[in-house]
Amino acid sequence: MPRESVPAVPDTMHAMLLVGHGEIDQLVYHNDVVTPRPGPGEVLVRVTATAKNNTDRKAREGLYPTKNKGDVTSFAMGGEATLVFPRIQGADIAGRVVAVGEGVAASRIGERGLLDFNLYPDARRDINLMPDYYGHGADGGFAEYVAVPSDQFHHVPNAELADAELAAMGMCSYQTAYHMMTSARVAAGERVLVSGASGGVGTALIQLCRIVGAIPYAVSQPDKAEALLALGAEAVIDRGDLDTFVERVLGATQGAPIDAVMDLVGGAMTDLFIDTMIGDMRARATYPRLAIAGASGGNLSEIMWTRIYLYQVQIFGVSHGTREEAEQLIEWIRAGQLKPVLHAAFKLSELHVAERYFVNRGSRFLGKIVIVPDAQWAEHGAPFALEANVFKDRA
Repeated sequence: MPRESVPAVPDTMHAMLLVGHGEIDQLVYHNDVVTPRPGPGEVLVRVTATAKNNTDRKAREGLYPTKNKGDVTSFAMGGEATLVFPRIQGADIAGRVVAVGEGVAASRIGERGLLDFNLYPDARRDINLMPDYYGHGADGGFAEYVAVPSDQFHHVPNAELADAELAAMGMCSYQTAYHMMTSARVAAGERVLVSGASGGVGTALIQLCRIVGAIPYAVSQPDKAEALLALGAEAVIDRGDLDTFVERVLGATQGAPIDAVMDLVGGAMTDLFIDTMIGDMRARATYPRLAIAGASGGNLSEIMWTRIYLYQVQIFGVSHGTREEAEQLIEWIRAGQLKPVLHAAFKLSELHVAERYFVNRGSRFLGKIVIVPDAQWAEHGAPFALEANVFKDRA
């Protein structure tokens, strides 16, 4: 992809500020936010697209309690809160480098790239014990510009990928998915049950399973089956009718147990997911593994601990991932082995509409939506806008 001329960086920019916990009225659009400047080792990125993630909503609504289940708060892995207001959300950022800080080569100006969204606590490449991210512990991409570490803004020159499509392949979903798999040691030939399969992490899991040679079984709605099968799912199991869920999963596998479950749902489903792995332990070659990275179906699950330790179910809590995993994903993106699953784009000034659409999304929703600064809309957003009638229905 040829590098474009770089316009001058303005002193102020448009940005959507999260001013407190609550509903979407806590997101306030401003046109006079001070434009960041790159510090040592950083690049300044002119944002062209930022993918929307469920964590944006959960952080806004304060749905990350870790002590008292009724708390309205966000996580503080290092002991101190990093989500402070006002905050610019948006983790999965694509854009162009327009300025560099001290120690960064000027040749990087003009590069199109994708951000590794993590705020790493240290330089270790194979572990990340205090996961935090741009858009939570530091300002993110729901703005016209963002300053980020140069070594985490990865050049992706692939001309076949539009910026909105690149943002849809962002690390918040894909790295979470990959870290679920590496934590649970998913291997070639294994049967993997993917819950929440139509969302960003779910569609990433289906693709990543196929890359490593595992066999993904998707849990979703029947009207999304055709698209998920085309993406690589071996079969799609209807998430309805919980009384027959395990039977239907084992029917799809011809009676073979699921080797590992990638759980993004939680709630009442978690116990059923375990049942798909432990029905006949003699048929297994490895321990049952449950990787958990979400709780869209409920933050509390009732599970008998005897089922866990007697069947030796290994449970992995997953949040984000490592530098090594991010770099592997970038290699796969550059090689064309991962494909974007982009649903639609929205203007930054219409983030409230996007938030409502995201929460109330229906059967036509698959993959990611992205947010595009209004100044970039004609080039990077308009080609992926929702059809007018769909937009009105969801607004």
